[in-house]
Amino acid sequence: MAPGARTRPGLPDLIRMPRGGRPLDARVERTWERDGVAGEEVSWSVGFGPRTRAWLLRPAAATGPLPGALALHGHDDFKLLGKEKIADGPDGTCEEVGPVRAAYGDRAFANALALQGFAVLVPDVFLWGSRRFDYEAIDASLRSASHLEWLRPHLEAASDARPDEARAGAGSYNRVAALHEDIVERLCRVLGTSLAGVVAYEDAIALDYLRSRTDRCLGPVAAIGCSGGGARAALVGATGASVDVVAVVAMMSCYRPMVEGHVATHTWMLFPPNLAPELDWPDVVLSRAPAPLLVQYVLDDELFPEDGMRAADRMLADRYGALGRPEAYAAQFYDGGHRFDRTMQDAAFEQIGVFLHRAAGAP
Repeated sequence: MAPGARTRPGLPDLIRMPRGGRPLDARVERTWERDGVAGEEVSWSVGFGPRTRAWLLRPAAATGPLPGALALHGHDDFKLLGKEKIADGPDGTCEEVGPVRAAYGDRAFANALALQGFAVLVPDVFLWGSRRFDYEAIDASLRSASHLEWLRPHLEAASDARPDEARAGAGSYNRVAALHEDIVERLCRVLGTSLAGVVAYEDAIALDYLRSRTDRCLGPVAAIGCSGGGARAALVGATGASVDVVAVVAMMSCYRPMVEGHVATHTWMLFPPNLAPELDWPDVVLSRAPAPLLVQYVLDDELFPEDGMRAADRMLADRYGALGRPEAYAAQFYDGGHRFDRTMQDAAFEQIGVFLHRAAGAP
């Protein structure tokens, strides 16, 4: 399959993405105002499993609809919670996400983005937060794989938390949930889909909900995420969803340089079935070209080799240049390890604002 816009219609099939989803029985559960942000807790059904819960955030002083943003939480080896990792709700910062927030400069970046003048939707997604498996279901599925002796120490470490996942603590739940992801991927493939496909499906439904809220969101919409959230932004933008701007943070590399030493630590979201034989990872976002794209690279990222990131940047820049729209691709490079700190956030928000301004047709 040739890279570029011609790949876009085939991407949902490559990642085995279900089709035809929409938010079912959507409702507003509660509202609040805190630290200059007006929030709504909203929920909907995707047609299976527990209801998706999300927060819709905007400046408290806003009087009309705003440009939109889909803020996507990462993987983080932390599945007990989802949206709380990148957003503060009615009760402020959730204590359990403290270790994750360090990578975000100890800031709820979704709230900070809302204060820049956006209607920001922050949804949980399959396997995380309101969409997670309960502890007993994970524990049972892992223990049924008794031939996998390497599982035993992990299961024994978490066994004291079995009676109640709410009291299990993030550490115990997240340990078993990390092991469970391999089983979920296998189950998804048996059912004709994949983890990447289900996640893209649910994010497209979230985007549909945001677009439906014309009282809060009107005009162009961006998708932004770091790490696993960056993979989600790339996938939802590439699979036919109406995203005007995509921002991928600390989640871009060509595949081949990753083969030695940079595969085992990644989520299945980065390796959808059938993708690598046909396309490279940068081709996913290139399927939207020349639509606006921001990629932030951290050159000492322990999850990606620098040569893989540099190769991806050349590939993206060359394609946007060949299409006559080099200004529609923004690459930002940072030293240091895997993160999305305040400096990076502020730069991303500024660039997204520029892109959305252009997308809105403003002079």
